[in-house]
Amino acid sequence: MTEPSLRWGILGTGGIASVFAEDVLRLPGHEVAAVGSRSHATAAAFAERYGVPRAHGSYAGLAADDGVDVVYVATPHPMHFEPARLCVEAGRAVLVEKPFTTGAAEAEKLAALARERGVFAMEAMWTRFNPLVRRVRDLVAGGAIGDVTAVYADFSITAAFDAGHRLWSPELGGGALLDLGCYPLSFTWPLLGPPASVQATASPAPTGVDANTGILLGYESGAIALLHCGLLGDSPHGATVVGTRGRIDVASPFYRPASMTVVRTGGDPEVLTADIEGHGYTYQAEEVARCLRAGLTESPLMPLDETIAILRTIDEIAARSGQRPAEGATPQTPRQEPTDRGPSLR
Repeated sequence: MTEPSLRWGILGTGGIASVFAEDVLRLPGHEVAAVGSRSHATAAAFAERYGVPRAHGSYAGLAADDGVDVVYVATPHPMHFEPARLCVEAGRAVLVEKPFTTGAAEAEKLAALARERGVFAMEAMWTRFNPLVRRVRDLVAGGAIGDVTAVYADFSITAAFDAGHRLWSPELGGGALLDLGCYPLSFTWPLLGPPASVQATASPAPTGVDANTGILLGYESGAIALLHCGLLGDSPHGATVVGTRGRIDVASPFYRPASMTVVRTGGDPEVLTADIEGHGYTYQAEEVARCLRAGLTESPLMPLDETIAILRTIDEIAARSGQRPAEGATPQTPRQEPTDRGPSLR
């Protein structure tokens, strides 16, 4: 018997919602059943563009839609918690765009609620599910390069300063750390686990958010991770994992790689490639479907405790580098829903 399609609801109609919808529509066994926005006109326009059957003029309306199995929360960072809470309380599974929330405290509350209600919840850290990123983890776990001694990863872009744009606005969860820094951190975490020490430095933008941040993590094993994120210039967007018996060079962009090279000590380099589907978001959608069909309420590849731990480290980086505390900004509703989540998600 063919399993019924997984029915997605998309909460928010900005650029990242469009990217996700386009990828979901590529997948057999998946459909976009409904969309929700603060404005019915905006929801209706999105629904018409992607052939979505139902458009809701409120987030609560989407959360209450019994024709939806799982909701993808695609609002700006500070507006993740409340819409996700609405959905979980209505019994809807949620895939919440990264970062899950703007800090660990809210993430803990949302995770506790999902667990209490027995509802699936996962952070949409789509890089985790890329086939080559998964292969990096498998190679490291299998001892292909020995013990990991260092991880290097960078994600910096050139973003024209605009105090009202979400990348530069503290009210919209702006700054390089939340938007870009979460990628190298999430890439590093499965390889080395939680750090024993955290050092960081940042250059602030005129709005107070971090414009350029360097991170040095230390581990009980003696390994280090040197990570960089920024809004002031384009970096290579590469990643390298160094081990006692070799290294893995992940091609740019490391958050959506199509190739990587395994260099074993004394051996010839081995190039591994993958044909990446769509924008690269299909893999996380397939993981959600796999978990729901297996009756899981969390993904073993992106468990809630790990999401919380990474956000706790982001909070510590923000504090140590003199940034505004991640939980300190008061969420404000922008006058209009952003239409572009920015270049980090392209």
